[in-house]
Amino acid sequence: QLAGLAVVAFGLWLRFGGPMAEFATAKKSPELFFMGLYVLVGAGAIMSAVGFFGCCGAARESQCLIGTFFACLLVIFAGEVTAGVFAFLGKKVAIQETQKIYEDAYEDYMKSPVGKVNSTIYRYHVALQCCGKGNVEQQKELPCPENIQLPKASILCSNCLVEIQNVIDTHLHLIGIVGIAIASITIFGMIFSMVLCCTIRTMREMI
Repeated sequence: QLAGLAVVAFGLWLRFGGPMAEFATAKKSPELFFMGLYVLVGAGAIMSAVGFFGCCGAARESQCLIGTFFACLLVIFAGEVTAGVFAFLGKKVAIQETQKIYEDAYEDYMKSPVGKVNSTIYRYHVALQCCGKGNVEQQKELPCPENIQLPKASILCSNCLVEIQNVIDTHLHLIGIVGIAIASITIFGMIFSMVLCCTIRTMREMI
């Protein structure tokens, strides 16, 4: 149950507490990235809930409840592996998808640098700590965070497309590592539940 709650908290933090949360508020969002997150959060929630079956099954020595616990762990295992696969194999697509969202906002700002468009592009810059796409002359016209000094700062470091790649690389690796780690713990849970179920059956046959 604690492991499941930890996974849910981790997934919600990535979804609402990091730079990627800003892209979720746009008209378009990086669907592949968030799909992996939702699978991770869903698996964590199920994992926390099915802890009840494991506790009750062990306390009552019920083969039915322990069997249900095993089946639920199998579903969780599949979900965690899916999240890990999304994280490692879908990285390139997720990066391109998110960069396209930023580029669309960038082009909208260049056409009409006022009002909501101005607020949107600035929000992205603050979240990613970047400014523009690498052209210093264009960056001077953009609403950038105050702590980014242009043109003295490195163009590479302030390039938002590069920062998007770095952020997604980091976040997707975290999702993949957590997914695989929880999947490994789930395997041990399935093994122990089957051992306990067999032990209960043997004891009843002896009685």
